[in-house]
Amino acid sequence: MTDLLKPLTEAEKERYNELNQENMEFLMNRYNKSNRWVIADMIRRARYHVPNKKAIIFGDKSLTYAEMEDECNRVANALLDLGVKKYDRVAILAHNTIHHVLTWIGCCKIGAVYLAINYLLRGKDISYCINHSESTVFIVEDALYDLVKDVLDDMPTVKTLIWSNQGAGIPPSSDRFRDFDSWVRQYPATEPDAILHIEDPCQMTYTSGTESKPKGVIISNQALISHYMGCIIDGRYDSEDVNINALPIYHCAQRDVFMNPIFWLGGTNILMGPDITQILKNIETYKATMFFAPPTVWIAILRHPEFTKYDLSSLKKCYYGASIMPVEILKEIMERLPGTKIYNYYGQTELAPYHTILKAKDATAKLGSAGMGGLNMETRLEDDLSREVTEPGVSGEICGKGPHVMIMYFKDPEKTEEAMKGGWFHSGDIGVMDDDRYITVVDRKKDMVKTGGENVPTREVEEAIYLDKRVQEVAVIGLPHEKWVEAVTAIVVAKQGEKIEEQEIMDLCRQELAAFKCPKKVIIVDALPKTPTGKILKREMRITYKEAFSKK
Repeated sequence: MTDLLKPLTEAEKERYNELNQENMEFLMNRYNKSNRWVIADMIRRARYHVPNKKAIIFGDKSLTYAEMEDECNRVANALLDLGVKKYDRVAILAHNTIHHVLTWIGCCKIGAVYLAINYLLRGKDISYCINHSESTVFIVEDALYDLVKDVLDDMPTVKTLIWSNQGAGIPPSSDRFRDFDSWVRQYPATEPDAILHIEDPCQMTYTSGTESKPKGVIISNQALISHYMGCIIDGRYDSEDVNINALPIYHCAQRDVFMNPIFWLGGTNILMGPDITQILKNIETYKATMFFAPPTVWIAILRHPEFTKYDLSSLKKCYYGASIMPVEILKEIMERLPGTKIYNYYGQTELAPYHTILKAKDATAKLGSAGMGGLNMETRLEDDLSREVTEPGVSGEICGKGPHVMIMYFKDPEKTEEAMKGGWFHSGDIGVMDDDRYITVVDRKKDMVKTGGENVPTREVEEAIYLDKRVQEVAVIGLPHEKWVEAVTAIVVAKQGEKIEEQEIMDLCRQELAAFKCPKKVIIVDALPKTPTGKILKREMRITYKEAFSKK
């Protein structure tokens, strides 16, 4: 016993370290499955607690947690048999479907990186994401096939195409596609043999930012787990919650702020599309307790002619985000849904995505604010010299730090370093802080329009308009809009002696851009306002034309 208390000799220390190094990898792998804490285990742990509870409901289909875990395992084993390895990218182009959810969890179970494609993009935009990510498997929903049918041959890294049959059409005659259900059905429901770690990447999302080419944001298991924990605590989620998922789960807001934390808790997720009438029906039918939507959808719900027809009394928690909510709309939600508590999430894809939250207890006192940093996040404002802004009412760029932050922009170390300067993620949004350190978003540092919850890089729209050789100058800005909150608006100057009609610019944009990126209005002017150094004053134009969409 006395010998055990003696300090180790140098020789003993050296031998101990050798043994430790030799055995560490073996020991980590040996016990990894029992000790790990990764997204892959989320459904299995919920099954342990509530095996027979409905995990997911999609139209007339549903899965209990026991059934869902089995199906996720089948997808994982099917992907392994295709040769998908750890960190390989698996892309999916799909609406809110059960296939989509099973693909997400199936990827996590083998350490593959899930990539959801925005189905509002056009073919060439989709092929860029596939090629840049070097995805090896591409799953395509039948209803969205037309978006990619002309670019499938332009995706050299894709080895396997999967057809997600949702009843919208028959698969193409090409034998390149496998049917999702028949492909998965042949594999066992046993958990796949995979070594996973909390630091592993598990998700990739493309965000346009302010440039023509989107950036691939890589998120780890650790980032999502800390994120889910924050959402559950800050947003007051509960295992008895029934959550309506009407916004697309290709977007990290619906997927990672709401759907996945509810799975982790063992609640019930309703999958559906954005149809307003069906949202109201499902709240009543399933006695939904929580619902998230950007301001545009909340406005459409409040304006729906049958709003008062449905029993919405089960709804206890209302959430908004993606863009700034008009204060008058917030007041109306509070008035027309008096039994609910209202929360505002603010964030970016690079933060998994939630950064700050305005909790229900502060919703009235801090109306219009984005709140404070979430449970696991820190928030501060910075000036143009990266110095912290501490004085209330003084604007600065909103920056965040914490475990939610992305690993990197894929293949773009320069942009990663720029975004993470000084160890803080720089959002590009401008905010002010009040005496209680609550943030209000007041402007954008980057030239971007957030319309209906979607980011539109103004440079991309401007470049499309410049294809018309009669255009001398163009500036694209976002203007207040009753439905879209911000509407893409093009201010165009024609070359001397040329005449341009608004509809001509509209038609050009529809040929070159995804529909949501096209201007809602084109304003023809003689000149753009500029500084003495020639910089275009977009902020001045936002003031000049702020009433452009107001009802006369």
